[in-house]
Amino acid sequence: MSGAVQRKVATYEDLLAVPDHQVAEILDGELFAFPRPAVRHAHAASGLGGDLIGQFHHSGGDRPGGWWILFEPELHLGEDVLVPDMAGWRRARLALIPDAPWLDIAPDWACEVISPSTESIDRGRKLRIYAREAVAHVWLVNPIAKTLEVYRLSDSSWVLVHTYVNDEVVRAEPFVEIAIEIGRWWLPQAPAG
Repeated sequence: MSGAVQRKVATYEDLLAVPDHQVAEILDGELFAFPRPAVRHAHAASGLGGDLIGQFHHSGGDRPGGWWILFEPELHLGEDVLVPDMAGWRRARLALIPDAPWLDIAPDWACEVISPSTESIDRGRKLRIYAREAVAHVWLVNPIAKTLEVYRLSDSSWVLVHTYVNDEVVRAEPFVEIAIEIGRWWLPQAPAG
């Protein structure tokens, strides 16, 4: 017998025991808990949500519509429990959002706003789970580096479609119908002095 220590697989009860001021996820059987996002992170997510929800979540007029877009939905995907910063489902695939504490249908698009404490998990475990669940697009937003990375799933692997920086105006998959000024997502720099 080797000296390997057997790790306890996290349960949903373990996740529920995490204090409310933390975001908890179960990834590959392991429980992760992080503090609520910092203001820079929340500002970027709010700006992104403002750009997308008004155009895609609600149909009518000259808006493209056709999506359900949610902030921090709890996703139960297989044995994993994820909480992306934002996720979206095409209404053609998910006609109605269930009135439930979580969704067990993988989104068509997910967005992670990267922070130093979550970057390796967002780029590693979570991208692998999203690929396994056939999420078609993932965005990684970095409010410190002021970047938007757009990924498309191709043959179970992620392809980096484009990296946008600073204050570019973009038409990014899967929301190419609108131009987005990503510079509005970043906190303004404090004046020197």
